[in-house]
Amino acid sequence: MSVKKVVLAYSGGVDTSVIVKWLIENYRCEVVCFAADVGQEEELDGLEAKAIKTGASTCYIEDIREEFVRDYLFQIIKANAIYENRYLLGTSIARPVIAKKQVEIALREGADAVCHGATGKGNDQVRFEMAFKALAPHLRIIAPWREWELNSRSVLFDYAQKHDIPLPITRDKPYSMDRNILHISYEGGILEDPFNPPNEDMFILTKSPEKAPDKATIIDIDFEKGVPVAIDGERLGPVALMKKLNTIAGENGVGRIDIVENRLVGIKSRGVYETPAGTVLQIAHRDLESITLDRDTQHLKDRIAVEYAILVYNGLWFTRRREALDAFIDTTQAHVTGTVRVKLYKGNCMVIGRKSPVTLYDPDIATFDASELYDQRDASGFLNIFGLPSKVEALLRKK
Repeated sequence: MSVKKVVLAYSGGVDTSVIVKWLIENYRCEVVCFAADVGQEEELDGLEAKAIKTGASTCYIEDIREEFVRDYLFQIIKANAIYENRYLLGTSIARPVIAKKQVEIALREGADAVCHGATGKGNDQVRFEMAFKALAPHLRIIAPWREWELNSRSVLFDYAQKHDIPLPITRDKPYSMDRNILHISYEGGILEDPFNPPNEDMFILTKSPEKAPDKATIIDIDFEKGVPVAIDGERLGPVALMKKLNTIAGENGVGRIDIVENRLVGIKSRGVYETPAGTVLQIAHRDLESITLDRDTQHLKDRIAVEYAILVYNGLWFTRRREALDAFIDTTQAHVTGTVRVKLYKGNCMVIGRKSPVTLYDPDIATFDASELYDQRDASGFLNIFGLPSKVEALLRKK
């Protein structure tokens, strides 16, 4: 099947910078570049000119930050979704919204193919291609890393040098970065040895805890139906709230993790992440649920959070399963409204207070003093019934 026009998910990084020229050489097709603004900041500077200079016919740069934060990022906050109990899904959650916009542009342009720069060893190939298949199954998918002979970073550097393609990193610092308004991830290069500590000059969003202020920062975060809406009483839109919280938490060294995670393809991968605002929001939101959700709903939701994180990590956003889970999650958030007070200090985020107009916490029941609503003598009958299976088993074993 010949390809006349392809829309490439373009970041201007090493891979996609080379891919533009490679597509033109190997497919003899028109290349339309698409860069989604999901909060990369200065990384987008000069991107359009670079894409066209490399051979693209045009380059779309679409600001989708509002949609990203509102419909995707805040949804994983409401779900309390954290992969393998540590990874806050910064890269994972951005891929479906990027792929969705890429498909929209491909349809608008009358393209017959879409292309991504994900490697054949990673998760992103799955995330992009599952979205493509769900949203536009008729489009051909081109994955250069599974086709070309440029099978290493050093070979890519040689190719770029040969074709005078500018690259954002050097051979001396060949780690891969992915940035959006939720996080920055770092992989590859010196980080491929899991015993090598990351260089301090690598970090962008966060100060080191050693250099963070000696005085703690205390902030209040307001939530409405599970969605963060204000910081210290100042109501902010989704993007403005994330940017402000990134600055506050980053200044206090909050949000760094260094982990080895299990990729979907079966490979263990070491990654270093900065997720300042996301770290604070996950901690604060889960804490607010502790006073606004009943016990059984909270426990069920905690179990579903694990499944939700795996679903997002594995690129299954555009599925009936995710829609069904969202229906449950959104129902649970009907009363997750209130304020959480957090203390940020040298890399730590600690909840020190919470309140809600619809709280299920009743001091009269929780008190150690006498209570009108709870008679401690009632516990005797409950314990006899609750402990009956254990008691019966113990008696029978003695016989």
